Amino acid sequence: MRVSGRVDGGHGRKHVRRRGAAKARSLASRTRATRDQLSWLNEAGLRIGTTLDLKTTAQELADFTVPRLADAAAVDLLESVLQGDEGRRPSGLGRPARRAMSVAYIDRLADLEPDEIGELSTSPPERDSRFTRALADGRPLLIASFGPEDFDEIAPTPSAAAKLRQAGVHSYMMVPLIARGVQLGSADFIRAGDRPGFSQADLALAMQLASKAAIDMDNARLYDREREHVARLQRNLLPRVTPRTPGLGVNSRYIPTADPLGVGGDWYDVAPLPGGRTALVVGDVMSHGMAAAATTGVLRAVARTLMALDLTPERMLARLDLAARDLEDDQVATCLCAVYDPAEGAYTLVSAGHPPPLLVDADGKASFVDVPIGAPIGAGVIPYDPLRLTVPPGSRLVLYTDGLVKSRTEDIDVQLARLRNRAARLGPEELDAGVLGDPTPGAGARFDEAVMMVAATQPPLLGGDLFVWDLPPDGSAAGLARRLVRGRLDEWQLGDLSDVTELVVSELVGNALRYGHAPGRLRLLRHDRLVVEVSDTGPDLPQIQHSSLSDEGGRGLQLINMLCRGWGSCRTPTGKIVWAEQDIP
Repeated sequence: MRVSGRVDGGHGRKHVRRRGAAKARSLASRTRATRDQLSWLNEAGLRIGTTLDLKTTAQELADFTVPRLADAAAVDLLESVLQGDEGRRPSGLGRPARRAMSVAYIDRLADLEPDEIGELSTSPPERDSRFTRALADGRPLLIASFGPEDFDEIAPTPSAAAKLRQAGVHSYMMVPLIARGVQLGSADFIRAGDRPGFSQADLALAMQLASKAAIDMDNARLYDREREHVARLQRNLLPRVTPRTPGLGVNSRYIPTADPLGVGGDWYDVAPLPGGRTALVVGDVMSHGMAAAATTGVLRAVARTLMALDLTPERMLARLDLAARDLEDDQVATCLCAVYDPAEGAYTLVSAGHPPPLLVDADGKASFVDVPIGAPIGAGVIPYDPLRLTVPPGSRLVLYTDGLVKSRTEDIDVQLARLRNRAARLGPEELDAGVLGDPTPGAGARFDEAVMMVAATQPPLLGGDLFVWDLPPDGSAAGLARRLVRGRLDEWQLGDLSDVTELVVSELVGNALRYGHAPGRLRLLRHDRLVVEVSDTGPDLPQIQHSSLSDEGGRGLQLINMLCRGWGSCRTPTGKIVWAEQDIP
């Protein structure tokens, strides 16, 4: 009995040792599998979501799972997500429209018929299946081993189902892409041939992977939506149309960037001024994104208000600098302002740290204009120095922002030289069409947005729609001015405006004699409106005064204010100009 007991005890200990060894091997195997899965998921975090682009992230997810997890994979995103909406909350209601975004497969499955990338899913929305119900509920679907009817239920078309059978596909799983409680789409996986079917462990692993990838896709979706909002805001801040101005043909172009981070900050404006003058403004806020776009809107609105006051360019930029310093965000911007006077065929240019404008003459010779460069807007360093530039008819002044010449690989001087040489090779029609803003071969993709204006000087208006006369510095000036105006209006067949225009001229010349030492020049312009202006050397700008019933004077500007569409005054280097305009019937 003792011997028997010893023998039985030995066999028991061996059996326990064998069971312990098997359990240890199983535990070690599960540990290695878990470690491999964690390592794989960690690798996925490095290879999926490398960019903030939805399509790229979807393709990275499909590529990463083949062939490690599946023999073929496809990623679909909801149409609502691609259109910028929030996605949908899984509810079991409705059949959300999906669009194919990516596909990956091993070579022997190349003959399958997945949905074309970018196309809507071909699955009929009215078809009720395990797949459509799982997608609507936002839950995964696992078919470990295909039955005869599973091919037609999973495949989008009968021919695609036949291709699945021929390829030996036998297992399928679908996992929803859900991030922050919002369903973005789904990922499909299949296995074929001798490979084992999907298991619950595979489904759990795929769900973990899909959860990580969905966060990356949601980040890309949110980024795309914010970028689109910034781009839309930026476009809405730019002028919808370019006004027609006398003596100057202006063509403008907004050039978006290939880099999503380069959106926001550039603007331009064209404003007609009294006397037929035209103000051109180009600016660039030195940052990007929503804050830059908001600053752009503020600066453009302030600049347009200052232009309406007919300030000189240097005073306008000084006032704009003061306004920029009052903004909550410490933003600075470069700006270039050019005012064109068709009567003299000359520009007055002022620069606040902006790239120099490019002048292309009628013969095609291109050169940069050496405008004195002041401090950027918002830096608090004023005043600004103007440059007066006389240009011949047929010349073109090109104003632009630095995005047109920026490069990460070349010096700014090289880019400016390339811009000048290219402008010299282009014809007038190509310059007006904005061809200068197209990317140059070999220069690389543009990473910053840009705006560009091409202002073409037209044939002189003098002797046609614009007349300028020097007035004598004595009491005969008013009578002479009336005769000159009446004769010209008769030539233009605008005699119906003679009475009002003569009254306006008399008042303007009288004020120049009384308060401005003496009248200087009389200017009469016919364009969209009839404009008359008188210059003098007096320093004080006229204002409408209150007049009592007993006052014999002081009502001239009140009459002008009632009879004309508008009137105003502006300072000049030698004094001031007072103008009034009427609508032409």
